[in-house]
Amino acid sequence: MVRIGSGYRAAKRTTHRLLTVGKGGRVAGAVDVFIAGLIVANLVAVALGTVDPVFDRYRGLLYRFNAVSVGVFTVEYGLRVWSATAVDGYDHPVFGRLRFMARPECLVDLLAIAPFYVGIALFGGDGRLLRGFRLVRFFRLAKLVRYTDSVARFERVLRRKTDDLVVALGGTTLLVVCSSSLLYFVEHEAQPEAFSSIPAALWWGVVTLTTVGYGDVYPVTPLGKLLGGLVAVLGTGLVALPASILASGFIHDDTEPSRCPHCGEAIE
Repeated sequence: MVRIGSGYRAAKRTTHRLLTVGKGGRVAGAVDVFIAGLIVANLVAVALGTVDPVFDRYRGLLYRFNAVSVGVFTVEYGLRVWSATAVDGYDHPVFGRLRFMARPECLVDLLAIAPFYVGIALFGGDGRLLRGFRLVRFFRLAKLVRYTDSVARFERVLRRKTDDLVVALGGTTLLVVCSSSLLYFVEHEAQPEAFSSIPAALWWGVVTLTTVGYGDVYPVTPLGKLLGGLVAVLGTGLVALPASILASGFIHDDTEPSRCPHCGEAIE
């Protein structure tokens, strides 16, 4: 019994290492590549399913591929939950697993497979299953985060630069609202349809500040043109500010000591 129990615990530890990105050696690396590739293939399948001729011709193949993918993801999720007790802090067979299942990455895994089973319960084998749940299948894209070191790095930079980004975005929002409000009062009489209200003028403010310039709404009065030109000049620098803040964050991240790609902690 002791030998069986120790073998059972060893199997859970091995399973946990195999399913933890960056651990478990070559075999775990192959598992990571397979799962990541399957996620990408699912996204391609979802995109192809929006093309009516492709969907009509390969409906059965797309459905079977989705079913097989869900089967693989379900086994992966089940093994993660089963082996969770091998992780420190999750050793209780019930409450430990429940806490593990409440982790954000585990919730993403659950959302990646749950819509399929909900669709089966609602529609059975109906072809509407593929189309009705096409959008929620993009939850599988979130699974790819676990297999991408660059996403972890982006999260670190966002956390470090949150205060700066809030200030920059707040200033941009204030400029959009103020400029749109001013242009409404300047242009409303000349263009009552284009600038019917301040909320309607916000579209012009966003398009102008981001320098997109669709040309569907624009000032026609001399004062409106002057104001529009000033807003466009100010927007060139202000809207680019969040990008420069993120760039400085990435530069700072490069100069820091090496970090673990999974937890983000500095490696001594």
